[in-house]
Amino acid sequence: MIPKHVAIIMDGNGRWARMRGKERVYGHYEGTESVRACSEFAVEAGIQYLSLFAFSEENWARPEAEVAELMHLMAKSILNERPTFRKNNIRFLVIGNRSRLSEALNRDIDEAMEETAGNTGLTLIVFLSYSGRWDIEQAAERFAAAGAPQGRFSDFLATSGIPDPDLLIRTSGEKRISNFLLWQCAYTEFYFTPAFWPDFRKTEFRQALDDFASRQRRFGKTGEQI
Repeated sequence: MIPKHVAIIMDGNGRWARMRGKERVYGHYEGTESVRACSEFAVEAGIQYLSLFAFSEENWARPEAEVAELMHLMAKSILNERPTFRKNNIRFLVIGNRSRLSEALNRDIDEAMEETAGNTGLTLIVFLSYSGRWDIEQAAERFAAAGAPQGRFSDFLATSGIPDPDLLIRTSGEKRISNFLLWQCAYTEFYFTPAFWPDFRKTEFRQALDDFASRQRRFGKTGEQI
């Protein structure tokens, strides 16, 4: 059983770097290799949606130099990966409070999303300047402004049109979801691994999928395999 949508909280870059006597940013750069490896594996495995929690709204409180380096890394990664998106038929999306991002980064994001909009393979979603509470709050505002709208509240979330995650993976041994996809994870299966994100590659991803396949998802029902 392959999950349709896998979400990953990419955690442990800084600790991975410190264990090697390096600056935290070294771990972030090495983590981009894990993004590439996991995206390729998701395509191979037939996963339709891969969501990556790259930067939370709370992360803006980190040291200014680290935030600036992370934004630079994001811009560089988008530029470098666009040929890979084309080659692997990947649709690229960014979700989050983009009003806090620079004009240049927003332009790079828009160009990459427009270029890949027609791709029909894996949908790779990067959550940038995102928090689950922000998502629910902005959805509530839009829902109220619409009066008595047709449809569901979830249609007003930033993830509207995207299926809820079947599996959420968090690396680095932490066992919490840290304000990520709070509404969407109501029936998501959780998988926690001690591996730091820079060490999370295809083998570790496959182990998570094998664990998911061994579970019985009931969705509130009794004894029914779904």
